[in-house]
Amino acid sequence: MSVLLVTSRESRRWVIPKGNPAPKLSPHLAAALEAEEEAGVRGAVCPTPLGSYRYRKRRKTGASLMFDVDVYPLAVGEELAEWKEAGERTRRWFSLAEAADAVEEEDLAHLIRSFNAAEFHSATRRRSLLSVVAEKSKVGPMFAWFQKLLPQTGNFFELFEAHAESVCAASMALGRLFNDGSARHEHIREISEREHDADNIIRETLSTVRRTFLTPFDRGSITSLISAMDDAIDEMQGAANAVDIYEFTEFEPEMRDMVGIIIDSGRLLAEALPLLRDVAGNAGRLHELTERLVRMEGHADELHRAGLKVAFQRFGHVQGSAMQFTVRREIYKHLERIVDAFEDVANEIDSIVIDHA
Repeated sequence: MSVLLVTSRESRRWVIPKGNPAPKLSPHLAAALEAEEEAGVRGAVCPTPLGSYRYRKRRKTGASLMFDVDVYPLAVGEELAEWKEAGERTRRWFSLAEAADAVEEEDLAHLIRSFNAAEFHSATRRRSLLSVVAEKSKVGPMFAWFQKLLPQTGNFFELFEAHAESVCAASMALGRLFNDGSARHEHIREISEREHDADNIIRETLSTVRRTFLTPFDRGSITSLISAMDDAIDEMQGAANAVDIYEFTEFEPEMRDMVGIIIDSGRLLAEALPLLRDVAGNAGRLHELTERLVRMEGHADELHRAGLKVAFQRFGHVQGSAMQFTVRREIYKHLERIVDAFEDVANEIDSIVIDHA
């Protein structure tokens, strides 16, 4: 995963795009506007802040004041060749570790590192104790033969992570569908293909559960977790199908905000699943991720209610416009169910942590 930084106009240090709140825009949309003006990027923005940090800024009056900055994740879908501040700033993609080292603010560096703690991935891909013993004792081929006699444990972690990658990719495609008026059929097709990939993975998972002697978690926990993940991508396809069937193009702000939450939920899921390889060691980070998923689900519920209310006020009392409201309600229903499924995934992960940490 990469993060885009820009240089500040005066000191030329690496920063994230930021600015003052806009009177007529909600904070996350103001952040997206700043990203376009300062970095020349557009995409789906999550309305739930990732966190905040403080920095000191020197004003034209000579005063040096502290400011609090809320950070909103934005999934970049388009990089502009020309943008408002192109002549005043340099933009560059960094790895998460590089970006954290490049910024000066300690709190911002911490936020960047926590965005997708890649160091967990290598740490959690632990070799089995038997493999370590084999390496140290140099038993080699004989040990490989002995391992084949042991009860099989299945490749559940690989299956979890592969499914999470499909969910994450589908959420990004959903973001492009709801934010990009062009190539809509390609975005819909990609969501369908990702859902098909996920179906193959869940079939393999359920088959592996049945034929595996030892499983890393309770069989019920495995099937519940992968089923909740599959519900999320199934509803993504449902939303895409509704957009396709009704030829819907008037994506409202509340819809785009819900999709922004869905994209960030997919990112969190892709980070959380590899951490299950070492539940005890990663319990704290898993709790942080599931807590954010649950918090975003509550935010999505508010957006769902607000969007339906706006749609009803616009079409509910206009003769002959009942279909317009019905279509919007159908799309909102799928978006809400996607986020609900992510909350179910969070609850399943929490249960595993409680049982095994």
